[in-house]
Amino acid sequence: MTVFWQRMADHFGPGHSDTFARDHVMAELGGRTVNEALEAGWDTKDVWRVVCDVMNVPGERR
Repeated sequence: MTVFWQRMADHFGPGHSDTFARDHVMAELGGRTVNEALEAGWDTKDVWRVVCDVMNVPGERR
């Protein structure tokens, strides 16, 4: 899980990654936020792929 959160912080910045994970609802996560998807049992790799697709994360950061 720590690799996931490091990737989030690297892309969004440490403060913004927490806010994004808590507040940004994505249809691709079943209408959940990142935090809610993880709490619901989604794999971190799947959540990261969704974040990358939705937020257009550059290939080298995926």
